[in-house]
Amino acid sequence: MSGISDHPLRYNLANELHARPFPTLAAPSTAVFLALRTPANVVGQSRDAELAHLLDLLDRFGAPHPQPGATHFTCAIGRNTLKWEMHAEFVTFTVFTDRLSARPFDPADFEAFPEDWLGASPGKRITSALIRVDHMPAPQKALAELSSWFVPESIAMCYVLDRSCLVATDFRINAAGHQCMAVFVDKGTGTRRIGRVVQRLCEIETYKTMSMLGYFRVKSIASDLGALEAEVATLMGKLRSDDEDADSTLERLLDLSGDLEKLIAETSFRFGATEAYEAIVHQRIKVLREERFEGRQTFGEFMSRRYDPAMRTVTSTKARMMSLADRAGRAGQLLRTKVEVARSAQNQSLLESMDRRADLALRLQETVEGLSVVAISYYAVSLAGYLVFPLAGPLGVSKGVMSAAITLPVVLIVWWLVRRLKARMH
Repeated sequence: MSGISDHPLRYNLANELHARPFPTLAAPSTAVFLALRTPANVVGQSRDAELAHLLDLLDRFGAPHPQPGATHFTCAIGRNTLKWEMHAEFVTFTVFTDRLSARPFDPADFEAFPEDWLGASPGKRITSALIRVDHMPAPQKALAELSSWFVPESIAMCYVLDRSCLVATDFRINAAGHQCMAVFVDKGTGTRRIGRVVQRLCEIETYKTMSMLGYFRVKSIASDLGALEAEVATLMGKLRSDDEDADSTLERLLDLSGDLEKLIAETSFRFGATEAYEAIVHQRIKVLREERFEGRQTFGEFMSRRYDPAMRTVTSTKARMMSLADRAGRAGQLLRTKVEVARSAQNQSLLESMDRRADLALRLQETVEGLSVVAISYYAVSLAGYLVFPLAGPLGVSKGVMSAAITLPVVLIVWWLVRRLKARMH
């Protein structure tokens, strides 16, 4: 195989399938999760500031640095393990410890991230979570503990992965500013499976939160979109009116179309990202293979009741904007047709007026031609008279008779010359 050449991306393509490996965790343990949203003005550009923020944290613990261009990295920082991942719009930091705090979801657990380091972050916190991993208690004890930790009307809890784990959360932010999640692990559950469950919980929370940005973007443009819809409807109602100036209506409709296209361009990325994040949330819940615990709602049921309606609002708003753009485009085409028909009628009237003027000009030209024949003939007869008057004496006729005799031939000759000149010009 020494003669075969590899595609330059061959190894990158293969390694991408193994990117972001799952952590390995044993019970009892704690995971402290932080997701920082990338500043909007640098999405898709250089992420040097975020990488420098990671290196600052690593240097505080004397930890090694990731390889250049890396998008995920795991290493030990002190007694804990750090997992870092860079995504398109956010970066995540997860610190795993092999112990549990005496107080469930103790805010002190978040001190794994230095306070001044958090303050120097180039991004803003989009979510953070404290995840408590412990051994599986008896069902009634587990229910009692979970009911005391979480808000009863919001709590979602279920068995996952063939009842190897029991997971629960209320998706609320506590007084310390964090989400809280609990994972009870059955005896004999492998460390990789526990790691996958914790990773999935972090991903569900992160992608859920990121996708909700689209919902609040919809709320922010609702009034503008409603105003555009009302004005487009008003302008379309004027299409059937002959009293309205089609040109001014078309100009206003084009302005509205420009505003609408600007709004679509400003929201297309957010709506597209929301659609992708929503798909990831549902996929992550699906792979957990939920089973109901003590009649309580599962993660999937929680999402269908509260999360899915928000996502449908985003989808419907996107479709609403596209439909409005199509309606405005069709109205613009109709108005252009109306304007073109009106202009064609004006052009037809103008052509008819030009035809009438041309007829008048032709008649005037013919009149002028007749007068010009008379005028030229008058001067021609006078000139010819000087030539023939000397013959009047020998012929025994007067000058008047001689002038009368040459007038008709001169007029005919002049008329013939003018006609010939006109024929040659045409």
